[in-house]
Amino acid sequence: MSSPEFEFAIETNGLTKDFRDLRAVNALNLRVPRGCFFGFLGPNGAGKSTTIKMLTGLLAPSAGTIRLLGIDFANDALEVKRRVGVVPEELCLFENLTGREYLIFIGRMYGLELDVVESRTEELFTLLNLDAEDKRIAEFSHGMKKKVALSAALIHDPQLLFLDEPFEGIDAVTSRVIRDTLGRLTTRGVTIFLTSHILEIVEKLCSHVGIIRLGQLIAEGPMDELSADGSLETAFIAAVSEPETEAPQLSWLEDSA
Repeated sequence: MSSPEFEFAIETNGLTKDFRDLRAVNALNLRVPRGCFFGFLGPNGAGKSTTIKMLTGLLAPSAGTIRLLGIDFANDALEVKRRVGVVPEELCLFENLTGREYLIFIGRMYGLELDVVESRTEELFTLLNLDAEDKRIAEFSHGMKKKVALSAALIHDPQLLFLDEPFEGIDAVTSRVIRDTLGRLTTRGVTIFLTSHILEIVEKLCSHVGIIRLGQLIAEGPMDELSADGSLETAFIAAVSEPETEAPQLSWLEDSA
């Protein structure tokens, strides 16, 4: 893989998304260093999914700019997409195909030669412990579908990988396989952008973190700096909680006098 000259794999300026009267993302200025494992965190409704959809071209911004891998997304979206892999939260696989057929289809869509696609498909099946039998994706478990989606995102050797809740709804064995695979990618210089509600996984995997609340970036930096005073969970709760707000309680769980 070549090493293009750019400092940030992801760079946004004033990135904004409005849905009628709702501003889901508000003037987001995001900087993700090349080659890092970036965790993008926030409570439900904070704007995480909207942000990742704009970064991957599924939603057009209302305002602002996006540069990925040093390329202006608005001016050369096709070139950006050639270099990017995406595992969306909603997988949207072609479930009437077998896993092998699907990976060959995706690889050919990226313009890879058939022999290259077939070779990489075999490697991905082995790496991710995918069942190579000719079963349709519709018959796969949720964890198997996640691994097929990850394989499809990797088959063209991307420089930047977006993962939207990749660990949601999968078992511990599949989670471990995916985590190990992502670790190998970062050693090759691939930049990974991860959204997840599982803070323990983010803390173990990520070198950098950004926290979004009400569509605005409220904290960003290296993991060791953001969690310097304790765990990532502590830093996250402190960042997203309302100041001087007492947590609600269930009256029937309170100690009786």
